[in-house]
Amino acid sequence: MEAILHLDLVSIIKTIGYIGVFAIIFAESGLLIGFFLPGDSLLFTAGLLASTKIPDTSQNYLNLWILIGIVFAGAVLGDSVGFTFGYRVGRKLFRRENSRIFKKENLVKAQGFYERHGSKAIVLARFVPIIRTFAPIVAGIGKMNYRTFIVFNIIGGALWAASVPMAGYYLGKWIPDIDKYLLPIIAVIIVVSAIPAALNFLRSKTKKKAEETDPKN
Repeated sequence: MEAILHLDLVSIIKTIGYIGVFAIIFAESGLLIGFFLPGDSLLFTAGLLASTKIPDTSQNYLNLWILIGIVFAGAVLGDSVGFTFGYRVGRKLFRRENSRIFKKENLVKAQGFYERHGSKAIVLARFVPIIRTFAPIVAGIGKMNYRTFIVFNIIGGALWAASVPMAGYYLGKWIPDIDKYLLPIIAVIIVVSAIPAALNFLRSKTKKKAEETDPKN
């Protein structure tokens, strides 16, 4: 699987190791600046590396179970930080001007997602890029009961931390030379993970248009 070593994402994971993966997942889960980080593709590729042996050794690049534990910890702790931030100062974000890092529309989208799905939005948001960064902040702004939040946070973190790396791991085990198809696979992951956000955007546009044309308004 030498071709895999030429892919930037793989090189990054091999360089940063478990601590770097933890830091990226933590930032994407709970820090405003982390919304652009490649959570799903990073985890899938890390899972693939966990199924790949280091040349001339019997050792894999990563241990799958350590990887899952690291991702779970980063996801849960990151969401908890995001919730705390939203609970304490989050409302001020709605009055903040847009910048290169912060876009108010992302917060609004997460708020709409949270309003539609309630508490389980914390679980569902795990699988939706950008939304997963802002969902815990919105939950904090909405003063969700922390015990309720932490339960859904743990469930969502566990499902995401296990499913995505394991998908990469077992595909790497079952499909010979899967590294040849890694870029298309990552592209598909990005497209599929963007679908919920796109549907949410279209739904909000349709709702807004309907409200504008409603004669009662």
